[in-house]
Amino acid sequence: MTEDRPVGPGMPDSRWYDNEAGPLVRPYAMTGGRTQPGPAGAYFDLIALITLDENAPRYDETAVGPEHRALIELCRIDTQSVAELAAGADLPVGVVRVLLGDLLELGCVTVSRPVPPAQLPDEKILREVINGLRAL
Repeated sequence: MTEDRPVGPGMPDSRWYDNEAGPLVRPYAMTGGRTQPGPAGAYFDLIALITLDENAPRYDETAVGPEHRALIELCRIDTQSVAELAAGADLPVGVVRVLLGDLLELGCVTVSRPVPPAQLPDEKILREVINGLRAL
């Protein structure tokens, strides 16, 4: 015989951690169990800049979750890095990367990736240019 007991905040069998926290949503539930962004496996560096694409086709509001919409709203304010978006949305960086992959596929955002260190000019060459300019 089972006993029917009420379940809710403050009850012993409650799924709430405390009265103020609200229900717990695991990161894999927000990403649908995915750990990699998009089918192409796009990688979002922490300092990659995310911009809302104003020319993007209108997306279906029901096609994206509340976390996606939160990232869109943060990008609507200003261009932000992946790290800033994670902090602003209060989500783990891994989750934000997956969600940004979805938004990139929908054409809602554009990504400006940082220049790889191997493609940056050599410091020695830059110093020679500076010294040459000073000699003028």
